[in-house]
Amino acid sequence: MKLEDKVLIITGASSGIGRATAIKLAENGAKVVLMARSEDELNDLKSDINKKGGEALVVTGDVTKKSDFEKVVSKTKREFGKITGLVNNAGLMPLSFVENLKTDEWDKMVDVNIKGVLNGVAAVLPELIENKGGNIINVSSMAAHRYYPGGAVYCATKSAVKMFSEGLRQELAPKYGINITSIEPGNVSTNLLSTITDEDVKEKMKEMPQVEPLKAEDIANAIYYAISQPDRVNINDVYILPSEQQ
Repeated sequence: MKLEDKVLIITGASSGIGRATAIKLAENGAKVVLMARSEDELNDLKSDINKKGGEALVVTGDVTKKSDFEKVVSKTKREFGKITGLVNNAGLMPLSFVENLKTDEWDKMVDVNIKGVLNGVAAVLPELIENKGGNIINVSSMAAHRYYPGGAVYCATKSAVKMFSEGLRQELAPKYGINITSIEPGNVSTNLLSTITDEDVKEKMKEMPQVEPLKAEDIANAIYYAISQPDRVNINDVYILPSEQQ
């Protein structure tokens, strides 16, 4: 299914899953709005999309700031006339053991992984309600289902995203036709691991079995699958792991 009638805001679009998703959706006809803090990387992505015949709008912003989301919504409506969906992808994963009390990192994860999702939904929801439909895609994680070493806070944030998504689905899908999907990947080859500062976690990770990770494009394909369904179809959850991951 082509997506010519879709206008989708993608957070964390400058790299990883967000970048791959923007390319995938634009290749299939959607107009994509690229949101992240790095303007240079977003402009490079926009150039790549334009070269392939796609349409993209760059709006720099921090998902922890409600005013930045308001700016994104305003510029999107001015440029493309409407908003049909949101991909809440921005996230942080500085794993650490609780006893090491890296509370600043806890705060950052709560601010980006939870509050950032809430801010995005609050910003686009009036538009989707007015349109009587649309898609909200929240990128959660397999961490919403199981704890792993150093992941107490991270797993908690992703569990919150998963449950928030289910609450949104039950409240919004029947009443307004807004379809909600929680995307829950396992090990993906992105730069998330580079944010880990806890040396104890780094040592622990050396003991973990090595598996071939998913690619960002695999998650982009899952997001495209959810968005490309007929309006009557809500893909509730996509739980996607590497074949070798237990």
